[in-house]
Amino acid sequence: MSDRLTRIAIVTSDRCKPKKCRQECKKSCPVVKTGKLCIEVTPASKIAFISEELCIGCGICKCPFEAIQIINLPKDLDKDTTHRYGPNTFKLHRLPVPRPGQVLGLVGTNGIGKSTALKVLAGKLKPNLGRFNNPPDWQEILTYFRGSELQNYFTRILEDNLKAIIKPQYVDHIPRAVQGNVGQVLDQKDERDKKAELCCDLELNQVIDRNVGDLSGGELQRFAIAVVAIQNAEIYMFDEPSSYLDVKQRLKAAQVIRSLLRPNSYVIVVEHDLSVLDYLSDFICCLYGKPGAYGVVTLPFSVREGINIFLSGFVPTENLRFRDESLTFKVAETPQENAEEIQTYARYKYPTMSKTQGNFKLRVVEGEFTDSQIVVMLGENGTGKTTFIRMLAGLLKPDTVEGSEAEIPEFNVSYKPQKISPKFQFSVRQLLHSKIRDSYMHPQFVSDVMKPLLIEQLMDQEVVNLSGGELQRVALCLCLGKPADIYLIDEPSAYLDSEQRIVASKVIKRFILHAKKTAFVVEHDFIMASYLADRVIVYEGQPSVDCTANSPQSLLTGMNLFLSHLDITFRRDPSNYRPRINKLESTKDREQKAAGASKLNWSRLPFYFA
Repeated sequence: MSDRLTRIAIVTSDRCKPKKCRQECKKSCPVVKTGKLCIEVTPASKIAFISEELCIGCGICKCPFEAIQIINLPKDLDKDTTHRYGPNTFKLHRLPVPRPGQVLGLVGTNGIGKSTALKVLAGKLKPNLGRFNNPPDWQEILTYFRGSELQNYFTRILEDNLKAIIKPQYVDHIPRAVQGNVGQVLDQKDERDKKAELCCDLELNQVIDRNVGDLSGGELQRFAIAVVAIQNAEIYMFDEPSSYLDVKQRLKAAQVIRSLLRPNSYVIVVEHDLSVLDYLSDFICCLYGKPGAYGVVTLPFSVREGINIFLSGFVPTENLRFRDESLTFKVAETPQENAEEIQTYARYKYPTMSKTQGNFKLRVVEGEFTDSQIVVMLGENGTGKTTFIRMLAGLLKPDTVEGSEAEIPEFNVSYKPQKISPKFQFSVRQLLHSKIRDSYMHPQFVSDVMKPLLIEQLMDQEVVNLSGGELQRVALCLCLGKPADIYLIDEPSAYLDSEQRIVASKVIKRFILHAKKTAFVVEHDFIMASYLADRVIVYEGQPSVDCTANSPQSLLTGMNLFLSHLDITFRRDPSNYRPRINKLESTKDREQKAAGASKLNWSRLPFYFA
């Protein structure tokens, strides 16, 4: 077996604490007992060092802080090492292959090497082919990629001095680096004379005089896309361009990104919203492996095939399964509850009401909801979704209430906000203990919520050091752990990768059903919204000026109304029923629009994740 397998040892630097443990790894290692230096921990070393050549993969070196992972890799992968950061650290195998004049989409879980691949392709990180001690020069790197499209690509980067621009993943950090107002920054960067056009497309005209530090998440995202698109470059890279954007803005951003294509330019996009990735890309590379340990890039596939491979967890070209279960969308042919069951639910009503805040007016049409139900709110940013919930929660008093039932019922609300800013200075364990002590010790809550969201792995980490995706999972856990009548969950998919989104959807759905509560969810990821929704509230009107929240409708009626506003149509993937947006003006798109809005291809919902 040893001649077929190559072994990597990963030591997680922020978990390995040699001064706080008894160095159990070194004491228990059978190779160390024979006198060889397989695991070394010196008084001066900050973390343990494991020799991959001497390690026999016995797995006896158990660490009290779970800092050690010993992973066996297929030997063939060793020849394909593109980059390794250092001893016992993350390793990337192979690279995505960009093609001029086409959009390359990258899909994979967080921590699997997508951002590392972007840095290498942008020329900002020189690939060391796994030799971090004596890195190769460019001549050797080009020889290594000889015969592949990457040889031409890297030759162009070196000889033609290609300019690469990356839109960063975390737009919240932009105000720290960029000073001034939006208009001034765009004027400074405008190399393509496209400022007026981009400000119109990305709806930046209303914030053109605002300071960058005062922008909301969605405004920052659109500003970041504009800053990249306004510059002259040969390589454009977008790391998660859809976070914080509503569905309409996501599609507009996708069109702006596609407009950057020229016969000799490259566009590369990392995206976790699969319906947007589908709409945006010309071909796709999947990344699989073990987050934080190693990542492997597949060959390029067509868009449909690439996303389906990612969902099925099986790469046919390599005959390799990288996930135990495949994620398919089962279509429920009949509604999931019948009429008699609905009668047993408690029903809640709210009256027609309105609220004016500054120049913005929201009118809410009366409606009702039941417990064990998820109501998804569909609408653009700035249409008053949060305002409506705050009125239900009793945090905002409506200006006018119409109808006989003038009283709004008082509800206990647990709220997960859109923006999560960590101020808690201690560990995740202490945070959960102080906020939701009863829930986080309850076995049902642990198995239904904490285990699937992988909270256990984060328990000893400081809250302020968590990444965006980790913070999102902890925030979801806190929201569901607080006893309430209504759970308001604002954009639960932000910063989560495609796999985690599906897990989070299942967790929310199961919890609401078991706890017999109601959830109002604001979600712009189409696949997640369609899976979660029992009922839909569609918001209409002019964002930030005058909007109406319709009463809750069935999923089919609500989705068709919403899609007709967006001027887009959907179809289903024949193999796994995944909803796919039709490309604008494609044959399918024209056919469905000609058939009329009521026949938009959303008819076989609801669907659920198998």
